[in-house]
Amino acid sequence: MDKLDMEVKELNKRASGQAFEVILSPSTPDAKGELPFSPIRKKEMSLDEIKCKLEAAEERRNSQKAEVLKQLAEKREHGKEVVQKAMEENTNFSKLTQEKLAQKMEATVENRNARMAALSEKFKEKGKKIEEVKKNKEAMTERGI
Repeated sequence: MDKLDMEVKELNKRASGQAFEVILSPSTPDAKGELPFSPIRKKEMSLDEIKCKLEAAEERRNSQKAEVLKQLAEKREHGKEVVQKAMEENTNFSKLTQEKLAQKMEATVENRNARMAALSEKFKEKGKKIEEVKKNKEAMTERGI
């Protein structure tokens, strides 16, 4: 480690204490003037270099624009697919619901017809029984009972 020369200056004395200024100086005289970073000097650009940079910038803008348009087209296509799928599902749901309703209606009609046939049979049986009872009653009255 290099040794540094140090200079101490006493500043005004104060009621709160004493103040000092410490000045450090490098031990080598040529190190004094060096700055850690030097400013970057721009080189002169030719007209061709400027044109090349402008063309590259234009290509980047066009590429970015094309990418944005591509993404928008993909989103639009995805939206169309979603709508198409929703319409298909709606159509399938409607068909399925109509088929179920038709089956229920058919089952209801068959059940009604079966009940009507059962009632008709029951009434026929009752009618036969009534006829039989009438015949028996007539026979009994004819016999004089």
